Amino acid sequence: MTFPTGPDEEHDETSTVRPYAVTGGRRAMSSSDLPLEALVEALPSAVTSRGLTPEKRRILEECSSTFVSIAELSAYLRLPLGVVRVLVTDLSDASYLKIHLSTPVSPETGQNPALSLSVLESVLNGISAL
Repeated sequence: MTFPTGPDEEHDETSTVRPYAVTGGRRAMSSSDLPLEALVEALPSAVTSRGLTPEKRRILEECSSTFVSIAELSAYLRLPLGVVRVLVTDLSDASYLKIHLSTPVSPETGQNPALSLSVLESVLNGISAL
């Protein structure tokens, strides 16, 4: 019996590991969940990384040449989003990754300017005028 050896049939080493084992049993905190569209960038310090798990090394490889979203990393690694969020947070805390969030925050108020009452009223007035 022969087994296919093409690139499509190649199995990742992470495919046989349970998600809770990859994160050491930790879960992403609901208050700090990274959005699916958050972009991740590998920092220069990632080049000298040592002693990382295969999943974390793979994240650094994927982010080494371009920005990659959390959702894309989940698909590339074939891991649940929650697991990828925990791993990305770990790598960010270790200064291997930079996370770019898509929601700008106003420094004065600490709130998203797109959700301010005046902006919402302007949008409603514009729609009403149509």
